[in-house]
Amino acid sequence: MKLTRIGVDVAKQVFQVHGVDRHEQPVWRRRLSRERWLRAVSEVAEPGCDIGMEACGGAHHWARQLQALGYRVKLIAPQFVKPYVKSNKNDANDAEAICEAMSRPSMRFVSVKSVAQQDLQAMHRVRASLVEQRTAKGNQIRGLVAEYGLVAPKEIASLRQAIPCWLEDAENGLSILFRLVLEGLWRDLRTMDDRVSELDGQINEAAKADPAARRLQQLRGVGPVVATALIACVGDATQFANGRQMAASLGLTPRQHSSGCRERLLGISKRGDAYMRSLLVHGARAMLRTAPRHDDPLSRWVTRLSARSHPNVACVAMANKTARMAWAMLRHGTNYQPTLAAA
Repeated sequence: MKLTRIGVDVAKQVFQVHGVDRHEQPVWRRRLSRERWLRAVSEVAEPGCDIGMEACGGAHHWARQLQALGYRVKLIAPQFVKPYVKSNKNDANDAEAICEAMSRPSMRFVSVKSVAQQDLQAMHRVRASLVEQRTAKGNQIRGLVAEYGLVAPKEIASLRQAIPCWLEDAENGLSILFRLVLEGLWRDLRTMDDRVSELDGQINEAAKADPAARRLQQLRGVGPVVATALIACVGDATQFANGRQMAASLGLTPRQHSSGCRERLLGISKRGDAYMRSLLVHGARAMLRTAPRHDDPLSRWVTRLSARSHPNVACVAMANKTARMAWAMLRHGTNYQPTLAAA
């Protein structure tokens, strides 16, 4: 029994495997525990065998383990596996579907992330969660103090300035009990601010240590946060044939609904990593605000675009262009070239 391809349905404790031979006949179907599935695969499959998994939680870790054993690993987005699931959904059918999907010549695969990429991704995920919790905490404070007739401007900085004043003002109608509650909420907010600042410092240090991240910061609207997020999300960009493919993977290209000779483009697809897309769009929005004060080709291009279209359209177009330029810089290891930016 010589296996040429194995599909693996990854789970927390139980792994289902489905292997086929060179005649595409299923010859190995097993349900294995987490502790022994790697050993079972190494006993049955020779190095060089193709092993496929869905790009889900833990898949990149197992992919690195399999690559260290000499196997070729192919990670597939779950939405590309679903059409190949036959009949009811269960672990065995999922493993068979993965095995079938990875054999398609036109299938698109996900690059295996390195440990360094996952370190950066972890920092960004924790930071994004803390920012979300901080926003929720600020909204909670606003809602509670509004019941006592106190309001603050919507910016978080204004709320930080207002809370100490509310606590010190003895004539604003706040009871002693609520002042204790508000003081605890104020401590929670400052703790979140400190954690976000701590992660910002770690991200800045990581950006300084990575040559690719330093090059990416040459782009307008790209700082340490955006640069390191791109490194974590994309890596060396060799998985994409061109910049448009990378922009499409981030959901920055239009959806299409065409038939026959009629081409119809809709809004952006919003596929891929929503966090990465939002960072690029916010960076582009910052660039748009300063573009009228510059005279380089890229600033002139985006200024003309914003003059004839909606500012949000120009902002997304700038984010699309930033993604394409980032692809070229990551793929070829080059610096930013202003003369080619508006080509």
